Amino acid sequence: MTGIRFSLVPILAGSLWGQYLMYVGTYTGPDSNGIYAYRFDARTGDVKPLGLAAETKNPSFLAIHPNRKFLYAVGESSGAGAWGGSVSAFALNRATGKLTFLNSASSGGKGPCHLVVDKTGRNVVVANYGSGATAVLPVKPDGRLGEPSSTIQHTGSSVDRARQEGPHAHSANLSPDNRFAFVADLGLDKILVYKFDATKGTIAPNTPPFATVAPGSGPRHFAFHPSGKFAYVINEMGNTVTAFSYDAAGGVLTSLQTISTLPQGFSGKSYCAEVVVHPSGKFLYGSNRGHNSIAVFAIDPAKGTLTAIEQTPTGGKWPRNFHIDPTGAYLFAANEQSNDIFLFRIDPATGKLTPTGKKLEVGKPVCIKFMPVK
Repeated sequence: MTGIRFSLVPILAGSLWGQYLMYVGTYTGPDSNGIYAYRFDARTGDVKPLGLAAETKNPSFLAIHPNRKFLYAVGESSGAGAWGGSVSAFALNRATGKLTFLNSASSGGKGPCHLVVDKTGRNVVVANYGSGATAVLPVKPDGRLGEPSSTIQHTGSSVDRARQEGPHAHSANLSPDNRFAFVADLGLDKILVYKFDATKGTIAPNTPPFATVAPGSGPRHFAFHPSGKFAYVINEMGNTVTAFSYDAAGGVLTSLQTISTLPQGFSGKSYCAEVVVHPSGKFLYGSNRGHNSIAVFAIDPAKGTLTAIEQTPTGGKWPRNFHIDPTGAYLFAANEQSNDIFLFRIDPATGKLTPTGKKLEVGKPVCIKFMPVK
């Protein structure tokens, strides 16, 4: 594994933001051995590779504990059987970026692909793609994980019999007030909504229990607007984003709009992956695997609806994941099949992306997470 150090002109002059650790989860194999760490300085735009933070198998999605002492990673092919699943806990060294393995626990299903730590730090909520189940794992005071305290098996199917023959939970997210869990299920064309009890570590179906997208859309990842009034799901199979209004009191999503992530006239194969709302709340970004681009949208601050701005090539192949740094100045696009991460500047006025021409070489990158070190 190699990394490239580079310096960029910061677009936030006089920024008081400090340094961040950046962790990259990967699919392991000949080009990768686990989770890699970098140090990102938002004041200068410098990125410094710190090397392999932890050797672990297929850490395809990561989550950092609110106390910044622990990191959790799914293991898609860990455990019994090809689709068995586990979640691993690591102690995090903020000085070096290194991770120390603590323990692993069952993910409560098969093929875990996404997880989130609740805002109290007491639980990890996991989405299991292979079996279509959502589980809650308790976090012990020392950061170790317990076995699932609550598990719900999704049921049903949708119109595409090849990919939607059964449930496929693809992401787990929590409401800003930590009262509800939202699980996008690709196999059901639903965003399942659960009442979440952080004290007991349990989930239970909300009323209503889900929101829907168009049949065959395949909802994948989900993001809230900073205002808490809107939410967005990116639909992998439909190559679209669906915007929702959000009633925080009842945990209710109401569909507002569905818009394509691809340019008019594109006829090739492509599949959406990640969706991120800019920290300013002014823009939304989504990745296109196949078209190999980041779709950029403006967000109407009053309505929450989207207007397409552009599709920017990611510089590599198959952008499974990307992330915006906490200052909102840069977008890091992770290209799984070309083994690289390209860096883009974000125009704070228009949301448009400008490639810097700089990249990090990372084997099969599939998740990026930032954490302030101070």
